Amino acid sequence: MATESATDAWTCPVRPAISVPSCTAGPIKCPSVDGAITFIGGVIEPFAGEIIDVKAPIVDEETGKQVIIGRMAQMTEAHALKTLEAAKAAWDGGQGVWPQMSAQARIDAMEKFVAAVKERRSEIIDVLMWEICKNTADAAKEFDRTMDFVAASIAALKKEVKEGFLGEWTAVSGFVAKMRRGPVGVNLMLAPFNYPLNEMYAMLIPALLMGNVVVMKLPNIGGLAHVLTAEAFQAALPPGVVNFLTGSGRVTCTPVMKDGAVDMLGFIGGSKAADALIGSHPRAHRLKVFSQLEGKNMGIVLEDADLKVAAAQCRAGSTSYNGQRCTAIKLVMVHEAKAEEFLELLIQEVQGLKAGLPWEDGVSITPLPEPNKPAYLEELIADAVSKGATVVNADTGGGTRSGALFQPAIVYPVTSEMRLFHEEQFGPVIPVAKFASPSEPLAAAKQHWNGQQSAIFTADPTGESAAKLVDGLATIVGRINLNVQCARSPDVFPFSGRRSSAMGTMSVTAALQYFSIETSVVYEEKSEVSAAAARGIDAKSNFLKPIS
Repeated sequence: MATESATDAWTCPVRPAISVPSCTAGPIKCPSVDGAITFIGGVIEPFAGEIIDVKAPIVDEETGKQVIIGRMAQMTEAHALKTLEAAKAAWDGGQGVWPQMSAQARIDAMEKFVAAVKERRSEIIDVLMWEICKNTADAAKEFDRTMDFVAASIAALKKEVKEGFLGEWTAVSGFVAKMRRGPVGVNLMLAPFNYPLNEMYAMLIPALLMGNVVVMKLPNIGGLAHVLTAEAFQAALPPGVVNFLTGSGRVTCTPVMKDGAVDMLGFIGGSKAADALIGSHPRAHRLKVFSQLEGKNMGIVLEDADLKVAAAQCRAGSTSYNGQRCTAIKLVMVHEAKAEEFLELLIQEVQGLKAGLPWEDGVSITPLPEPNKPAYLEELIADAVSKGATVVNADTGGGTRSGALFQPAIVYPVTSEMRLFHEEQFGPVIPVAKFASPSEPLAAAKQHWNGQQSAIFTADPTGESAAKLVDGLATIVGRINLNVQCARSPDVFPFSGRRSSAMGTMSVTAALQYFSIETSVVYEEKSEVSAAAARGIDAKSNFLKPIS
């Protein structure tokens, strides 16, 4: 295997930026999405303030500049507070049209919304390919998986109402009760660029189904896909139930939180930003928080592992969508007796990945949408190389930069003195460390800030070494994967985390519960008057109304 010298300051080899002959090259036409709008209180109208161009991380050969694929409004604090006021009006202290609707009426509205969004499927997929450079299959999968999540959430809500605890009048210890779940209130929601549709909707849809109203901060990268849904929201929902925020998060979200009217924060992103928003709320004790944050998920390759399986899964876990996933494997620790053999297999796996434009057949590695990410990855590698590591796949292009495209780099041996051991790279750099005893990766996990997932690779049917790791990791992470990469799916599985990785659990059923509050109607079993009143209320109440 080839290496880079640790004696010189390491820099990425550079090649020409990945480009298209013109904006109309390839099987899809360059999109043009006009996000120079506001969507507040059910009204879509042109934006009169600052507007910026949205650029794809792909260069136009004719101009030598990034392709412009749309525009986006840059809201001010005043716009943000106007958006919040629209949400507050729709909530109306819980007496608004949406929170007072029956669950069935809200389901009908959401199904109307989904039908309208599905009509724009191809446009949304095209925008995902251009703006965040997801390949065709991944962009389509994000859209389709999101629509499946909506359907599963609706089915789960119906089941909860029909079969859940106290779903019907139930006598317990002299009292009779019926329970439904009600909304929390005004929600502020933020989701990241890497799954702009799926991760936002994993919070948004359950929240809406339960009767909440939402101020929805569109990501600065990946926001154009949401712009394409504004008309569907407008047609399906009462005014102010969903409102868009665009522009700087600090400029817009901070004043919204400082107002104190936000009852719940749904946040997927970095812990520093989450802490800042939570800290901005004047009554944090009443703020309910759902968050999915960073992860430095570890792949642990034991001495008894099937190395071909381990190499294939670690490669997939480290490079799927360029490693830009919170669930990506971001540190591999392999037993020292198998390290060299594992590395050779991993290099072969990575070498087989095709890099290029998102819509090209068979492409896995695509340009990175975050402008500063290639330089950051180079910085992490340089730090590791300066402390004794090498880029072991350098002779096949590992670590090469082509504009925004970054060829996957395998860095070995990574140690705890290196930044790559601790920092979440969120990109196609694969740090590989070695260990002599399974106690070493467990000790590393114990000391780490991460609490999302781990993957253990073992073929030992006795479970001797792996069982100890499972027991140790069970109080550190939320999911332990055996001989398979870390992942969030299937969506019915609980996606949880500890430490700085999460607050709350994401799944079809868990999200419905987290974005709602149990409310019971109760009377004494011996009171015939109360029983008669309950029957009358049951027949007329939207809150207690059954779902068809």
